[in-house]
Amino acid sequence: MTEHATAALFDIDGTLVDSNYLHIDAWARAFAHLGVAVQSWRIHRCIGMDSSKLLEELLGDRADTLGSEAGRLHSIYYMQASQRLRAFDGARELLTELARRGVTVVLATSAPEEELALLRQTLDVEESIARVTSADDVETAKPDPDIVTVALERAQAQSQHAFFIGDTVWDVAASARAGVACIGVRSGGISEAELREAGAVAVYADVADLLAQLDASPLAALVTTA
Repeated sequence: MTEHATAALFDIDGTLVDSNYLHIDAWARAFAHLGVAVQSWRIHRCIGMDSSKLLEELLGDRADTLGSEAGRLHSIYYMQASQRLRAFDGARELLTELARRGVTVVLATSAPEEELALLRQTLDVEESIARVTSADDVETAKPDPDIVTVALERAQAQSQHAFFIGDTVWDVAASARAGVACIGVRSGGISEAELREAGAVAVYADVADLLAQLDASPLAALVTTA
């Protein structure tokens, strides 16, 4: 059997849980409440980015004065819509199968603890999850590599024996900076072309598609076999 630890590091929002468009709506409502017109497509392009970077990108020089309140309002609107959260088809089954095959499964997210609790409840597959990260673990989230690095450390795996699975170009960028290959999924609303251009080594429609092609996917290299 292989002697090294192997790990699959999963983003959650837009990858395992259908939540990206709830975030878009929550940000749009927050900005509207503050009297700032921000088009939803621009918000979508920033989903998955560190929240402070998102606010700088969307509010510009108003981020210093409006950013904190916008973040507070986003959290309120997101939590109000949380009953609409759904795990993507195949999410639970993929995590379960990887764990069964001896791969260390890590939820590698910078979501705040309150949001993370909802996401884990939505996934409902705790027995397959070995480690979890959250916003408390890093000062700056994606595209900075810190969350990927922390997840890798918690898995006790080397970068060449791990993959990160995510849905945004920010996931791919963060993984690259941490020296971890990234597998992309299109379920967050980003095209295959953009994910591949950012550096994804493979792209699937969603985690159900990845599960269906698991044995032919890059993740097959992680499986400990006799």
